[in-house]
Amino acid sequence: MSEELIYGLHAVGAALRHEPQRLRGLWVDRRRRDARIKELLALAEAAGVRVYAEDAEALDRQCGGERHQGVFARMKVAERQWREDELDALLDAIEGPALLLVLDGVQDPHNLGACLRSADAAGVHAVLAPNDRAAGLTPTARKVACGAAEHVPFIPVTNLARTLRELKQRGIWLVGAAGEAEADLYAMDLAGPVALVLGAEEKGLRRLTREECDYLAHIPMTGTVESLNVSVATGVFLFEALRQRRARR
Repeated sequence: MSEELIYGLHAVGAALRHEPQRLRGLWVDRRRRDARIKELLALAEAAGVRVYAEDAEALDRQCGGERHQGVFARMKVAERQWREDELDALLDAIEGPALLLVLDGVQDPHNLGACLRSADAAGVHAVLAPNDRAAGLTPTARKVACGAAEHVPFIPVTNLARTLRELKQRGIWLVGAAGEAEADLYAMDLAGPVALVLGAEEKGLRRLTREECDYLAHIPMTGTVESLNVSVATGVFLFEALRQRRARR
């Protein structure tokens, strides 16, 4: 049976609360018995998930040196993994204006996880990303996402430029993030159906992606830094869209 590792207090806690039936076992640091670990142990007992206590060094080896916070779980790979050919049905089912997040080649799983966490908090209907040269839902991404990876549809696509054109044909406006853009993010109308498009670390949007965007906007900044981390910029864009949508209600 195909399995994956999830680790960290938030990710394991989310799995125990929402999908305990997928867990094949819980491993904890035998020397840790703080309140958060005790809470996870109680959840595991209630769900009938078997618990194994081991030394921290053993956990380090099994997690490949990743920061596990004293806990990891083996989890059956989700049967529900979104495919590109399901995007149309997902969009058809959205009530109200669509809010999508498009990540153009984000390669750091920590950044992907942080983007998914912000997407879940902002009510994003789906996150789209290219299949190639981009981070997928690795254990690291799931850990950083703190459970959001199990709730927000993450859809890898073969041809991102083509997918963006199809979104526009559906009446979804594409707003890309670009530091050199003349337009200010806060001057954009993000209350309607919109896909917010953010580029890869350091490089930003690729040329074809940029050309498909209806608008480009920058985040106004007053400090000395020239750009923000992609996950931080994603949060700024998403929560401005959420603010505008709430103001229109």
